Amino acid sequence: MDQPERLLDNMKPPSVLCVGKAAQDIFLIDDEFDPHCEGDVCYTHLPLGAKLDISQAVFASGGNATNVAVTLARQGIDTRYLWALGHDVASIKALQSLDEEGVDTSAVVQDLSLQASLSTVLVALHGGERTILNYKGILPSAHDVERMLRTVDKPDWVYPSSLGSIESLTKVVDWAVKQDIKVMLNPAGIELGDSQKLRSLLEDVEILVTNKEEMQQLVEGNNIEELVMHGLHYCPVIIVTDGRNGACASDGKTFVTTGLYDNLPSVERTGAGDAFAAGFLSKWLQGHSLKESLHFASANSSSVVQQIGAKAGILEYGAELKPMNIIERNI
Repeated sequence: MDQPERLLDNMKPPSVLCVGKAAQDIFLIDDEFDPHCEGDVCYTHLPLGAKLDISQAVFASGGNATNVAVTLARQGIDTRYLWALGHDVASIKALQSLDEEGVDTSAVVQDLSLQASLSTVLVALHGGERTILNYKGILPSAHDVERMLRTVDKPDWVYPSSLGSIESLTKVVDWAVKQDIKVMLNPAGIELGDSQKLRSLLEDVEILVTNKEEMQQLVEGNNIEELVMHGLHYCPVIIVTDGRNGACASDGKTFVTTGLYDNLPSVERTGAGDAFAAGFLSKWLQGHSLKESLHFASANSSSVVQQIGAKAGILEYGAELKPMNIIERNI
């Protein structure tokens, strides 16, 4: 893919449609949830039948697509959100949080038969390790998703995530292809569960971002550099992250590897991947280089894990970045 031209200050910013479930996240923080390890496996041990006092509780909106939408909106991107929600408390709170961030939610459908997702996150007081109890909610069908897509104005990009099925993801990608809309994809677990079907969609994806273990379900490779190179057979831009080992990306012309943005310990890691992916996209769409976009992606992700919840730490427009170790070379 050709490097996008830098946007002039007076040019209209690109538009992105984020599609996917919304969630209410409830974070319970206490040393009761500190890990107890037995061999290589660690557990949270809770006495059955006990009533435990918790040190801290935090309520926050979540859901991959809504997390991404907030980063994009804060960086000046024309951001829209599409999904079908219910009239339950979690659905209402999700919409309120997006409206407050300036995300366009006018295309959202509300139906009494649906419910937003709900996650209770048990966070260790020391070290930030977590156990997530997830209720996926009552989600729209693939047919519902296809019908909703017909009602929206054409965006420049679409970012689908956590749609609930590979069929729903297929509907979004097929719609984007027909409309000449570019796709950025960070596949969720249920979509990765059908790796063969997912691979068949990748030829229509412009930017693919995954972590190392996820990419190994799609292509061969022992390290993130190999995975990126093999991923380029499918998509024009590939990004693979590897936790505290940094990230690697390529657009087929330039190859970039990064270390950690900083060495601060994580408070809680929910939303780190969404912040990274959306941080990259927000800069890439505005004409920044692969290196610059990865720098902001790393900074945004690092900021998110310093706070409880997926959105609280998302960087505001104009945030000053610290230098970080980034190596860039031509392929």
